[in-house]
Amino acid sequence: MENHDLDSVIEAILFVSGEPVKLSRIASVLGVDEFDIDAAANRMRDRYSFERRGIRLLKLEDALQLCSSPEYADYIRLALETRKPPKLSPPALEVLSIIAYFEPVTKAYIEQVRGVDSSYTVNMLQERGLIEPCGRLSAPGRPTLYKTTHGFLRTFGLESLQDLPLLPQIETPDDTREGISAAIAELKAKEADADNEQLTMNN
Repeated sequence: MENHDLDSVIEAILFVSGEPVKLSRIASVLGVDEFDIDAAANRMRDRYSFERRGIRLLKLEDALQLCSSPEYADYIRLALETRKPPKLSPPALEVLSIIAYFEPVTKAYIEQVRGVDSSYTVNMLQERGLIEPCGRLSAPGRPTLYKTTHGFLRTFGLESLQDLPLLPQIETPDDTREGISAAIAELKAKEADADNEQLTMNN
């Protein structure tokens, strides 16, 4: 398949999906190697950016997704009469940081680190599509495990969790709290940088 055809097919799949689609899935459907899909995605990203197109292609871990260019978010909201979601509160950023750095984690672990009940915040982050259940811990009561989502990566402008800043060496609970405080500051900065959100079809 020629590069132009490959790019066009990938674009069509991502446009109709609206959701992130795994590179492996696209490669399987098109009968090509994942490396070829990744190379095509890089070409498309560069072209969209160079041509100042209204869409962007994001790589979110092992998946690709089309979204709007962040500089046009205000126009899109006006045209579609949608409201910008509120900024995340300090408690929400705290819970999100704990999950992002230590996932998969239980609500009990989050509350152990924070020292307060986190039920409301965990539910709110689920509703915002920033975290999701990912199984159950093999322990009494089988508590739910949580991890971050592709929506989390998109919101904070990350390709993967590997792009998060490194935490200091953690040896005690106090080290964990100190590291989380630093992580919150980083996420706040990234949230501010992504002030004009990259919107998707499902928004």
